[in-house]
Amino acid sequence: MSEKTLFEKIVDREIPADIVYEDDDVIAIRDINPQAPMHVLVCPKKPITMVSSAQPEDAALLGTLLLKAGEIATAEGYGDRFRLVVNNGAAVGQTVFHLHVHVLGGRSFTWPPG
Repeated sequence: MSEKTLFEKIVDREIPADIVYEDDDVIAIRDINPQAPMHVLVCPKKPITMVSSAQPEDAALLGTLLLKAGEIATAEGYGDRFRLVVNNGAAVGQTVFHLHVHVLGGRSFTWPPG
């Protein structure tokens, strides 16, 4: 069996996190190295490595991640001004190989990003 990811350890309460939302399918935590005044990570509890490894049966869960991201941004006061980022692979900045959506708000963002 492979080693648990950071997010699996958080879900299992093996390491602490600042949890802002949780249900049966999703957990959302504050990023420990925030890149904006609001920087929350929304993660499925199911250990999906990245978007490109998701399966057709994950479609509803992927939609839930986006809906929860919007709900969290709204609850945090950024309902109409936030950015979502999903990295897919090490070459584009993914460092934890458990799918997660970065929800960022509270500062100006440029385009194109990074």
